Amino acid sequence: MHVHGTRNVLTAINAAGVERLVHMSALGASPEAASRYQTSKAQAEQLVRESGLEWTIFRPSLVFGVGDDFFGRVLRDLVRVPPVIPVVGTGGYPFRPVSIEDVATAFSRALQLPDTAGQSFDLVGPREYTLRQLLELVRTELGSRKPFVNVPLPLMRLGTALFRLLPNPPITRDELLMLLAGNTGDPEPARSVFGLELTELEDRLGAIMAAASNN
Repeated sequence: MHVHGTRNVLTAINAAGVERLVHMSALGASPEAASRYQTSKAQAEQLVRESGLEWTIFRPSLVFGVGDDFFGRVLRDLVRVPPVIPVVGTGGYPFRPVSIEDVATAFSRALQLPDTAGQSFDLVGPREYTLRQLLELVRTELGSRKPFVNVPLPLMRLGTALFRLLPNPPITRDELLMLLAGNTGDPEPARSVFGLELTELEDRLGAIMAAASNN
């Protein structure tokens, strides 16, 4: 989807005579990344750069908001489903989640700022958290008192291999690889160029958990 979908969009854009493109990539996109998600995002970026269009590329970190998959499903299920809360490895992997409101604002304002053409921007939130801290926030929001248990990485890798047999696995191989790599960056370039407010995760987490509980 990342590669062929982007190629199809570029074909349609050229056919329609559109000259400006704002492209959604992902923080950590790289041909050398461990996860297929990030390597395919890097391939899509290359197609955009070679398109001849006036492009701006955004690389968001974990995007949070009502209906999101990572906080509303992955972390919520890690807290809610097992008898204890599994913490991947040391749990010290850094993240800077960014709100969907800030992502949408950056996309909209890029179209009003011609000087951002030909540039790429990381989109990250105002605070950095470890994976364990994110789990602690979700546990508090859900009112859980389950203990945390650090799961050695060999067991996590075995678990993701077995989870592939499930129709809706709690965590996939790619998600594990991206958790281990972390997902953080400098918020200032995008904040200053696009005037982002950078919403705090804690201000939205309650609504995210409530919406997930109702689904």
